[in-house]
Amino acid sequence: MKIYGSRRFVVLLMVVLAVLGFLAAESRAAPRAEDWLGKWVLIENESSNLDLYGTVSLDFRSVEAGKVLLVETWGEGRSHAETLDLALGGAVNEVPIAAKVFASNVFMGLRREIGGMRRIRAGWEKEFQVLALQENVPIQSSQGKRDLKSRSTISLDDTGTIMTWTISRPTRPSDQPLSFRLKKEGYRDSFYMELADDWKIESLLPEQAALITLQGVVNREAPLLYFIYPETWDFRFTDEILDFYKEKKQFTFTKIASLRRALAAFEGKVHKYVVWDPEVRTSLIVAFTVAGLEDAIVVTEDLIPLVEEFGLKQVEDFRGRFTGMNDFEIYTWAYNAYWDRCNKDAIVWMGGEHGNRMKPGVADFGMYHRCFFTDLSTDAKDPAEADEYKLADKLFSEMNEMGMCFGWHSYKKDKERDHVKLASSHLIRVSGLHTLPNMSFNTQVPLSPGFEFKNNHNVKDGVRYVPEKKVYIAAVQTDALGIGAWTRPGRGEIPYAWQVTPNWLWMGPSILEMFYDQGTPNDLFIGGLSGPGYMYSKAIPRDKLPMALRKSREYMETLDLSVFEIMDYSEGASVEGNPDLPQSVVDVYFEEMPDAVGFLNGYAPAYTFVHQDGRAMLSYDYYMAPGRPEAEVRADLLELAAINEVRPYFLLLHVRQWSDISRVKAIFDSLGPAFEVVSLDVFLKMAAEDPTFENYTRPEDWMPEE
Repeated sequence: MKIYGSRRFVVLLMVVLAVLGFLAAESRAAPRAEDWLGKWVLIENESSNLDLYGTVSLDFRSVEAGKVLLVETWGEGRSHAETLDLALGGAVNEVPIAAKVFASNVFMGLRREIGGMRRIRAGWEKEFQVLALQENVPIQSSQGKRDLKSRSTISLDDTGTIMTWTISRPTRPSDQPLSFRLKKEGYRDSFYMELADDWKIESLLPEQAALITLQGVVNREAPLLYFIYPETWDFRFTDEILDFYKEKKQFTFTKIASLRRALAAFEGKVHKYVVWDPEVRTSLIVAFTVAGLEDAIVVTEDLIPLVEEFGLKQVEDFRGRFTGMNDFEIYTWAYNAYWDRCNKDAIVWMGGEHGNRMKPGVADFGMYHRCFFTDLSTDAKDPAEADEYKLADKLFSEMNEMGMCFGWHSYKKDKERDHVKLASSHLIRVSGLHTLPNMSFNTQVPLSPGFEFKNNHNVKDGVRYVPEKKVYIAAVQTDALGIGAWTRPGRGEIPYAWQVTPNWLWMGPSILEMFYDQGTPNDLFIGGLSGPGYMYSKAIPRDKLPMALRKSREYMETLDLSVFEIMDYSEGASVEGNPDLPQSVVDVYFEEMPDAVGFLNGYAPAYTFVHQDGRAMLSYDYYMAPGRPEAEVRADLLELAAINEVRPYFLLLHVRQWSDISRVKAIFDSLGPAFEVVSLDVFLKMAAEDPTFENYTRPEDWMPEE
């Protein structure tokens, strides 16, 4: 899949959805006999418990309008199987009983009569879509013999991948039928591995980089390999996503314990490797580019014997190639060698950690999109990195508008604000971090059929929200749903707003489905950040800003969001620079997002406050750092309330993502009855109703201090 600029993407998406809709309609209108053929295996967590046997499968050997041949098998190893050769249309089919086992409920005191007959009438309720069976079977219980009647339906879903087998009996409570969900054998059968928290070049990075690029290769056509990252990883919920895929998406995962076993599991799916030089760290970043273009895995010299044992062929060797060269020279060489072949809708900044460490979590996704990889400096003011900046600027300038920059800036070379500013100036959206995991897998797991995003709105149409004379607090946690704070203690106990990364709608739709599925009435999702992805609105060419915000509005509508967040450090951070918005930019937000309840600004405290067209834009008045003691946070909030003495006072609070919600609640509980924590959408409506804040926007002619 490619990533397209705004109009191209929308047109392509509409065409794809139309084609998929047509194909789905065709499937529903004309199910086929061949859809049934093959073995169907149990989805255990969606099925009735089977006690001793644990599982059941149906193997359809032949399916016709008037006849079905199948084998039902209860258990694996210790198992029981019977073949059913059924004429359809009302005839009674007699199947000899050779074993006493009452397979569906072995721990009930029932046994079938050996030598007796299962008498089955079968027919299509809906041809090749729902098969119905009426059965009489002679059994013995503690009170003697009787015929036990049952009715079964076996139905296919519209995709032809999930089968539901329901067994009801007049002797069993009607609300407790046996229900088994089965999937085509091989459907969503995947593997997972656990990665260690060791990313040093001289230690486990070579092996883990090889694994991540193996993931990029084998996930090219289907989601086959998933990683559980360590607890210390930025995104803490890789294990929770895996569980969600098992519970809600019919995935079955098999664990792999080593690189060797992974190569064995995927033998025949990967054929190439590229060698990088541990003496030149940047050679690994260039190797990622080659890996994506050639469907290769990256290895060091020590791993060559292993990969060649599995028949892989070398496509590039960077040992000694870049010795004595600086990053500008290496990336210039890579630009000349590979840029023309790379995707111009996406690029990867493989930054973050530096020196002898690298955390290339996003490498598989960059490979999936055949991206150019780099970590060039984007600091325009550093004379030592002037050449790198010019090349970074050139790369962005040659990308398609509304393209994506995955990954993150180098912590050694520049700052976040340099990186996002340069990307935004070329209308490129940033989607961090370099640690973003498993996206070649996640992007291929679609939303559940019929799923719609439903937010936990608190604002009702036609209702006025009039504040009392008190201090109102709204808590917001940003950074991709808190980069893992979602799973921390206390969520749901107090009103809380979570900033959604809108591009996950196509990058990882089922991850968003998981968040929405798990959301409590106190969890409100909001949009951001500044645009359709992480951007700086003041850095976006002014004539392009309306188009960018229209794309944001599309995401807002799809994700059922009513609040939008802005952060702009293009003129320096909150302390050194000016995080505030000029009125001309504010006007574009109000105009292009007419349905938004209100807007937020800042990250650390900022000073843009606007009451306009019956709505409000508020900046953060407080940034709750994770390391600040709770007593001091409490004192800060009480002092802010004393300084802002007019009531109501609207205190917008940003919680840094590493804070547990239980910690935040404990602080709020200590503030006393004069403070009230409310949902962000209600907070903004009340602020618009009684705007006690002083309107302020950045002067249009403001210039940064030299």
